[in-house]
Amino acid sequence: MPVAATSREARRRRLIAAAFLLPALVLLGALVVHPIGYSVYRSLFDRSGDSFVGAGNYRQILSDDTIRTALKNTAVWVVLAPTTATALGLMFAVLTERVRWGTAFKLLVFMPMAISMLAAGIIFRLVYDHDPDRGIANAVWVGVHDTFAESSAFPKARPGRDSPLVPAGGGAFVTRDPVGAGTPAALPLVGVAPEALPEGTRTAKAAPAEPGKVTGTAWQDFTRGGGGRTNAVDPTESAFAGMRIEAVKDGKVVASTTTRADGTFTLPAAADGALLRLPASNFREAYSGVQWLGPTLVTPAVIGAYVWMWAGFAMVLIGAGLAAVPRELLEAARVDGANEWQVFRRITVPVLAPVLVVVLVTLVINVMKVFDLVFVIAPGAVQDDANVLALQLYRTSFGTDADPGLGSAIAVLLLVLVVPVMLVNIRRLRKEGSR
Repeated sequence: MPVAATSREARRRRLIAAAFLLPALVLLGALVVHPIGYSVYRSLFDRSGDSFVGAGNYRQILSDDTIRTALKNTAVWVVLAPTTATALGLMFAVLTERVRWGTAFKLLVFMPMAISMLAAGIIFRLVYDHDPDRGIANAVWVGVHDTFAESSAFPKARPGRDSPLVPAGGGAFVTRDPVGAGTPAALPLVGVAPEALPEGTRTAKAAPAEPGKVTGTAWQDFTRGGGGRTNAVDPTESAFAGMRIEAVKDGKVVASTTTRADGTFTLPAAADGALLRLPASNFREAYSGVQWLGPTLVTPAVIGAYVWMWAGFAMVLIGAGLAAVPRELLEAARVDGANEWQVFRRITVPVLAPVLVVVLVTLVINVMKVFDLVFVIAPGAVQDDANVLALQLYRTSFGTDADPGLGSAIAVLLLVLVVPVMLVNIRRLRKEGSR
């Protein structure tokens, strides 16, 4: 075939290829190249877009405390979220390979990927609710805590007017005067709402005198509807059952007991002439759990929600890579005497290294753009503490005090931070393609 004809054929093919590529290139230019170029251009101007400020917006990024917090939190996200999700995905993929119900477990772990970030944020906003009756995280935490350190049923109780009890420091109360054997002691308290009393609370009863012993009653000195006598057990007043009573002489506890269901108690003769003390443990506030969405824990809490969603993604990719690992290689290692940990560390992980890199790089790029989880889960009062670059970009560009110039600078910074990770991914793909 003549050279001219060959040249025309090659040119025709290039034109056809260009014609097919042109729509994609136009879209790429309109949706990617132009926005990037305009963002770089806009980042060099002030809020109004009229005055050129050069690198002023970039200097403001480094000097603004809120943006510095967003940078720090983004770094925490990049370090913790991808590694945790990848490690869990690897663990799930390896462990479920050996169990009969592994497929069902993988389905359950992968299911969060089917919901949107917005829905996941709403779910975890409820999970992290501080009220144990609503938030499952605090319900579990409070349940475990109360198993080992049960809180008091009378956290608001205190002595009333003209009470024989006085504060003893540290939340405890003590009688004004020493008590004597054969003379019942009165320990009246107020401040506990009737509906807050423990279930099964009985009516208080005046303790009878017992020779050689100290007796008394601890009760709620309050009569519904008014009336009743102060510092005296009235017929309808409620007992404080299970309250600890200590007899103290010269600063030492010589006897102790707890009140019965009707509020009465009995101490031995050793308590004669002692002061009766109600320890602070009787009035310990109910444990309300952890402030998951407080300033200290809000970022780890949101990362936990992210890991819940993306561990399934990591598991599926790693599981696919694990299925391609030659079984004879693993069996040969076991025959040579390697235990399961050695097989995992010396063979499984090195063989899966390319897959692990893919998962890590994908998740790193993903967390650099995380916005909706932080925006939905973090309450408004702590959004500055949970702030990340993508959220700060939104708040700066579209908030009530919008600054498009500074917002564009943050967008360019985010692009600059993502580019090295993308280059690593491109190099890895080229290396894989050249094999």
